[in-house]
Amino acid sequence: MKKNWKRKLAWFTIALILTLLVGTAVLATVLQHKKKEKAAWQEQMQAEQIAEINAQTDAETQMHAGAGVQIGSGQDDNTGGEDREDASLPEIETDQKEQNPQEEQKTDPAEEKGKAVMTFAGDICFHDAYANMYALSARGGNIESCIGASLLAEMRDADICMINNEFPYSDRGQPVEGKTFTFCSKPGNVKLLSQMGVDIVSLANNHAYDYGQDALLDSLDTLDGEGIARVGAGRNLEDAMAPVYFDVNGTKIGILAATQIERLENPDTKGATENSPGVFRCFNETELNRLLEQIKQTKQQCDFLTVYIHWGTENTDELDWAQPYQAKLIAEAGADLIVGCHPHCLQGIDYMGDTPVIYSLGNFWFNSKEVDTALLKVTVQGDTLENIQMIPALQKDCSTNALDGAEGERVINYLQSLSENITIDAEGYISSY
Repeated sequence: MKKNWKRKLAWFTIALILTLLVGTAVLATVLQHKKKEKAAWQEQMQAEQIAEINAQTDAETQMHAGAGVQIGSGQDDNTGGEDREDASLPEIETDQKEQNPQEEQKTDPAEEKGKAVMTFAGDICFHDAYANMYALSARGGNIESCIGASLLAEMRDADICMINNEFPYSDRGQPVEGKTFTFCSKPGNVKLLSQMGVDIVSLANNHAYDYGQDALLDSLDTLDGEGIARVGAGRNLEDAMAPVYFDVNGTKIGILAATQIERLENPDTKGATENSPGVFRCFNETELNRLLEQIKQTKQQCDFLTVYIHWGTENTDELDWAQPYQAKLIAEAGADLIVGCHPHCLQGIDYMGDTPVIYSLGNFWFNSKEVDTALLKVTVQGDTLENIQMIPALQKDCSTNALDGAEGERVINYLQSLSENITIDAEGYISSY
């Protein structure tokens, strides 16, 4: 009986050992199969990722081939096919940890975009018969004799510098009949813009057409020949409405310009049409809606959009009804910054939502009168407004110079008194409440 029990125990032990050996062999086979399946899956995912990279590369190549020309790129945009053929595919790592093959590594777009500095001045006039041009000639013909060194440094050092060009460049045409003030300048004077460091001008004003259609067309050719970008007037409506884009260190800046002035249904300054040259008007409802739609479309193509607009009433710091009304609509349509001109004097500052509105920068270098003015300096990164500053200045005796000390404080305090919902610190930096 005792031997029987021992024999059964021995057979049970042998059976258990055999079962464990067979189970281990089966498990090893299964694990080997799973390992092969995982390796095959990883190979498939790697092939799919490589195919996706190739597709993205082809798409980027096609996109660059059809992209429009941009001004002032701060990056080396060398995307030629030769470089792409030489470039090796990025190494794809396969992690042993379980992960979602659809998951992509996220990057902050703002980290990929550098800063852009813009400066804006108000009305400039190079009319041949004006005192400032006589003074320029008498002082040797260089703009440094009429605009102070610190202002010129700010304008030249900026990535983008913009002014309101309040006259045509031409040797042709006659003053528009019945108009009180008409301006024109010799085409050669466009070099003064380059001396200032100006990159772009607005022609959306009530003097671009002072010497008629031919003179306006000459202005377009003159600016194009000098390499100065222009907005707000053109050979037809499409040209007048067209934005200009600047790519600065990866931040894409868009600029538009339009004019309410003159506020007549049949103005001396002709609005551009489908087939005729003129300015981009935004006075009546149809014109304003056209501008608002253009703002919406332009904003989709850039990080930061500035609208430079000719509006208001001359020689008064009081706003008229149309300025805040249109400013609100322009901001809601997508403008990130609104800069105004035409009144020939400084006006207040406001915010429409997150959009700063500089209602008027006044005359910058226009004539011999004594008038307060300012250079607007704006720093952006991507779609973020980093800071905005008014640099106070004075036009006097055909010269424009920055103001500091008590005189600079006087202009800043004056601007503060005209402005609601904002504060301006001692250095001219603007912030909303």
